[in-house]
Amino acid sequence: MAFDVARVRGLVPALGDGWAHLDGPTGMQVPEQVATAVSSALRAPVSRPGGVFPASQRGGAIIEAARRAVADLVGADPKGVVLGPGPAPLLERLADALSADWALGDEAVVSRLDDTANVAPWHRAAQRTGGRVVTAEIDVETCELPSWQFDELLGERTRVVTVTAACPAIGTRTEVAAIARKVHALPQPGVGIEPLMVVDATAAAPFLPLDLDTMGADIMVLSAAAWGGPPVGALVFRNPALLDRLPAVSLDASAKGPERLEIGDAPYALLAGLVASIDYLADLDDHADGPRRERVLTSMSSVRSHQDELTAYLVSELRFLPGVMVIGEPPRRIPVVAFTVAGRTAREVAERVAEHGVCVVTDTGDSGALEVLGGAEVGGVVRVGLAHYTTRAEIDTLVTALARL
Repeated sequence: MAFDVARVRGLVPALGDGWAHLDGPTGMQVPEQVATAVSSALRAPVSRPGGVFPASQRGGAIIEAARRAVADLVGADPKGVVLGPGPAPLLERLADALSADWALGDEAVVSRLDDTANVAPWHRAAQRTGGRVVTAEIDVETCELPSWQFDELLGERTRVVTVTAACPAIGTRTEVAAIARKVHALPQPGVGIEPLMVVDATAAAPFLPLDLDTMGADIMVLSAAAWGGPPVGALVFRNPALLDRLPAVSLDASAKGPERLEIGDAPYALLAGLVASIDYLADLDDHADGPRRERVLTSMSSVRSHQDELTAYLVSELRFLPGVMVIGEPPRRIPVVAFTVAGRTAREVAERVAEHGVCVVTDTGDSGALEVLGGAEVGGVVRVGLAHYTTRAEIDTLVTALARL
């Protein structure tokens, strides 16, 4: 069945402002059901779990529902779901915990495709412990992250390998499973925790069906804001038992399982919105049925097919425009496209297309993959990100605006 964009647009009230929101990399607009779930939870009596009264029991139920929803999204065990404020602080906690037993010379392997939030914590961890960070580079022609290079980057001192499932700057999808197989083939050190594969799925989760086991990820990080949810995130552990082997950061000395990496009281209203946002993803294809995990897989497969067509159309239209250079030619990508316009800075381009009612994202190009590609030297890069509610007509509006530059 065709993906029903009109139906999806009707679920997102913010789209009534008349703008073409092609600013997906900064997060999608919020569906009505998410806003309603948050406001309803704010009106209801909710208290810290552990009490015998209804408000306390409601708080515990919201947390458990959030863990189950995240687990359904990626095919995991709810006991391995850590809830938190977003990817950056969660990855900081994770790096602190995993590096607690690192020794001088231990290594973390990061990727040039990754967002700073999944690179900086590992650099700080290495500085504290006397370790070192090794960086996997991209192919500057295609903007892919070749998996073969990990044969040389991995070694007996490797403690963690962290990659993005999809690059939020240029859209490249990473060969996560191929890299994970190399990580898991490393010899076990015999003490401490074995080398782990950490995957940042923030940019990929809104568009792709994810499965923790198939991808080979030991730990995955997610951000609900990326798909129109509230500003909360999650760390998902494939093996929940690993949580009890890590140093706790919780203020509760008796915390077990995921609570060991959670700090302070839970944002109950936002977690209620998180559950609603994953239900929204599960029902993007109105023909999806069965348990939530099955509906997620069906809907995200439909999203991927629909977005592949739209992205191919966007790229072909951009490449037809004189002076526009699309960055990279990855064979597999999410619907994020980066480009430059000859003789114009990214800011100038954004201002001109805004006059036509189109929202795009600008990037200074001085970090990550765009730094390697020289984005800062040409006045920055424009990024366009599609969403579940993006239409071909909105792409045409962008292309028309660019043609008039």
